[in-house]
This record gives sequence, structure tokens and C-alpha cells, in this order.
Amino acid sequence: MNVTVEQIPGIIAEAQTAAFAAADKFFNEKLGGQDAYACGFAWVNIYGVKMNTKIGKAFKAAGLRKDYSGGICMWNPSKYGCQNVDTLEEGARAAADVFRKYGFTAYAGSRLD
Repeated sequence: MNVTVEQIPGIIAEAQTAAFAAADKFFNEKLGGQDAYACGFAWVNIYGVKMNTKIGKAFKAAGLRKDYSGGICMWNPSKYGCQNVDTLEEGARAAADVFRKYGFTAYAGSRLD
């Protein structure tokens, strides 16, 4: 991974943009614009970054926190206005892809409500 502290806000913004676009596409194409079916939550976990490093502090300054799994958590990266778990998962997967593009170990997660 060859990322600078200054790049972190831009990477996070890129991940959020990709997440929203993916969620919006899924919601409109697969659900016909209707918030239906299973409700739930989605997030991205980023592993291998210690919070006391410059990169970790940049994630913290951007509002991301370490969660119980030991990874840095980005909760609901798409910020999409629905409860459908599949839509939110699609956004989380897109966000994780962006973090992986920059060399981070990132995975999407979800759970039903």
C-alpha cells in the first residue's frame, strides 16, 4: 500500500460516491425504486491499519472508528435512504472495492434488522 495521509479524505469520498451509485443502481434496477423485502444494515471493515499511525489517525479524523472486529468501520457507506439490506450491501461492496483498489484489505459486511 502506497497511500499518503493526504489521500485518505479523497479515498473515503470516492468510496462513498461509488457506494451511493451502486446502491442507487441496484435500488432502481432490481427493486424498481420500491423499498421492499428484508431490512438491514451494511458497512465496510478495513483491516491492517493501526489507529495510532498517521493513516489510522487520518481515518479517525474523517469520522471512521475501530469496531469490535479490530478493523476500521465505515458504517453505511452509501448513506442511501432505504432499509433494503440488499441495496445497502451493494453499496458496501462498491466502497470496499475502492479501498482495495488503493491497497487496503477491505470487506463489506451486513446484517438483517
